[in-house]
Amino acid sequence: MTTAVAPARRLPRPLQVARIQTLNVPVQMIMPWGVLALSFVVNLVIFALVPNDGSPKITGAIITIYIFTLVTHLVTMTQIFPFALGLSVTRRDFFLGNAGFIVVQSAVQGLLMTLFLAVEEATNGWGQQMHFFSVPFLVTGNWFTQWLVYTVPFLLFSFLSVVGGTVFKRFGQIGMWTVGLLGLVLGGLAAILITWQNAWPAVGRFFADTSPLALFAGYPAILAAVAAAVGYLLLRRAMP
Repeated sequence: MTTAVAPARRLPRPLQVARIQTLNVPVQMIMPWGVLALSFVVNLVIFALVPNDGSPKITGAIITIYIFTLVTHLVTMTQIFPFALGLSVTRRDFFLGNAGFIVVQSAVQGLLMTLFLAVEEATNGWGQQMHFFSVPFLVTGNWFTQWLVYTVPFLLFSFLSVVGGTVFKRFGQIGMWTVGLLGLVLGGLAAILITWQNAWPAVGRFFADTSPLALFAGYPAILAAVAAAVGYLLLRRAMP
């Protein structure tokens, strides 16, 4: 007498897409953190060679990992997206799986940053009074809000990268150049308008008076949601 073997349950399509993303882990995680680690070592050596006068040593090198994030999901759209569609994954499922992967990835990276901040504070700036993770205007004093401050910018840069990759798949190089030039024009017009209205002091007060939680988590969260929506709308007609 034979017993029936229940068929293996397949993962939902979005989870399959997220699983495919793990093929790109060296680009998604290892390389950005490798760049950040190299930047950390360079700054640590430089500050170790500088005479210690008791003043804090502040570096903005932490931005390197966020800049690298802009590149990582371009690879997702140019390589993983066509591969997934070749496996009969719908664009909707691809977007959901990719968005879920981005959220988890950003949360993990934000947690790592928060842990390294705790180590930095416990070791008096790695023994050099160096503010690598504890950049003054980023520190909130609460571990949860600190995690948000580190995590949400990863979401924003990731979804902006998805938009860039989707524009490339949808419109090609002409689309990328058009978006780039449009961004330069809008930025230039904004700078001209602010200068014309003598509003630069007001802009400076806005950034100085706004809390780190609002500046690096609240507003970026809104922009990330907008970028995700734009990316989804463009993805619906993007070619593999």
